[in-house]
Amino acid sequence: MDAITPAPTAAPGPTGPAPARSSTRGRTPRGQGERLRVEIVAAAVRLLDELADDQALSMRAVAREVGIAATSVYLHFADRDALVLAALEHCHADLLRAVDRAETGAPDPVAALRARTALLGAWSREHPGLYKVLHETTLNRRADLSFRTEMAERTTAAIRRCMDAGLAPDDDAETVSLDLRTAVHGAVSARVNQPELPWPPLAEQVDRFLVKLVGVAPATKADGAPAAENDGTPTAR
Repeated sequence: MDAITPAPTAAPGPTGPAPARSSTRGRTPRGQGERLRVEIVAAAVRLLDELADDQALSMRAVAREVGIAATSVYLHFADRDALVLAALEHCHADLLRAVDRAETGAPDPVAALRARTALLGAWSREHPGLYKVLHETTLNRRADLSFRTEMAERTTAAIRRCMDAGLAPDDDAETVSLDLRTAVHGAVSARVNQPELPWPPLAEQVDRFLVKLVGVAPATKADGAPAAENDGTPTAR
């Protein structure tokens, strides 16, 4: 699932504030190549979140964002797909760390699963551009995005812990995980692509998925039940 309404920690977004655009900087000092690569990836993440389309991203635009010559970008990435893939992997790694933090301190496996799912939904809603590139572009057919399987595997493990603790009916955790991820992705994608519709709060809908698909007990106020005032729509850009 395979991504802000109550989440124990803030969902990660594009890395760092956008630097002030300036004229092309000078030659990168020896030994600073990796630092420049990090800046290039961060700039690509920000632009992808704005554009919501990997095909609209250009190496020249990324170079302008960083303040370097376009040829410097090619020293680190052979082509646009390679850069986009690096940006998405970076984003996904940040999201994995945020999900781990969200689960930390949860009193039981259900609370941990709820925190995980809430944060993934929140991230997807706050960064619809990145969500679309990660899940809805033709890059999915051209590049190896197998790194996304780690998130799916962790969700399956979280569901299995609920079952092992007797907090959800014993079932095939992989199948239940697939059902849950499909439902959450559908809810998020519908909001991203049709934000004008009167959607219910995303957190409330996600909790219904957890109850109906996983079989856990509904969230209560003590559990940090979804806030009714959240309209569940993507952040305006």
